Amino acid sequence: MRGFSQRNLQYMRTLAEAYPDETQFTQQAVAQIPWGHHTILLDKVPDPVARRWYIQQTIAHGWSRNILEIQIETRLFERRGKALTNFRNTLPELQSDLASNVLKDPYVFDFITTHEEVKERNLQSALLTHIQQFLLELGVGFSFVGSNYHIVVGGEDYYIDLLFYHLQLRCFVVIELKMGEFKPEYAGKMNFYLTAVDRQVKHPSDNPTIGLILCKTKNKVTAEYALADIRKPVGIATYQLTTSLPDALKDQLPDVEELEQGLRDIADEEDQ
Repeated sequence: MRGFSQRNLQYMRTLAEAYPDETQFTQQAVAQIPWGHHTILLDKVPDPVARRWYIQQTIAHGWSRNILEIQIETRLFERRGKALTNFRNTLPELQSDLASNVLKDPYVFDFITTHEEVKERNLQSALLTHIQQFLLELGVGFSFVGSNYHIVVGGEDYYIDLLFYHLQLRCFVVIELKMGEFKPEYAGKMNFYLTAVDRQVKHPSDNPTIGLILCKTKNKVTAEYALADIRKPVGIATYQLTTSLPDALKDQLPDVEELEQGLRDIADEEDQ
């Protein structure tokens, strides 16, 4: 065979070294993804366990090369299942394990692409403007229900930041966005929202509603204390705005200060 470039020959050698058992290779998932995906994995994922996981996710969800590269560069393998939760105490074992794996920490919001967007809208609106990318970062199975979702309790109006339904978990997911460090009172408010959704929105066949509080930072001990006696299933995770982003996107992102101003706008609206 002729016509292979030096780079392709190097990739072939690396592939052969990574998967020395030819029979095992052809019978397993590694043989089911395109060559271009393999070159990305060989370049960027030295750990064979992580590499195999990305291969499995690529097959399961049909990731393109670009999506695969973004997931690798934002360290999805390391972030999955890392949110702090009380699921083991509030959900059945099977549901608890699945729900824990659905959440991650941190979340990376790397898709708000222009300064103008952030100046004109707060972060919540910007996330919804890029709903496809937002859903990709949330993960497979999330279906958007509404923003500032209106509920009435005791004759008073309340508004949930974001409401989703998860198709695999078969439950609603309430997401609250917070601009700064996690505070214990956030857990109590989330518990209230989950009770309201369970009583007013949830179908009898649905599983219990899950809450996710997204903050810029959190103190792990404080968060653990806050969740200790909460009866509803709640997760707490952080988000990153411009850290660990794909190189191709870095020069298109707004400044951190502008995004933080967007979060301050959300806080001001909540206080009004």
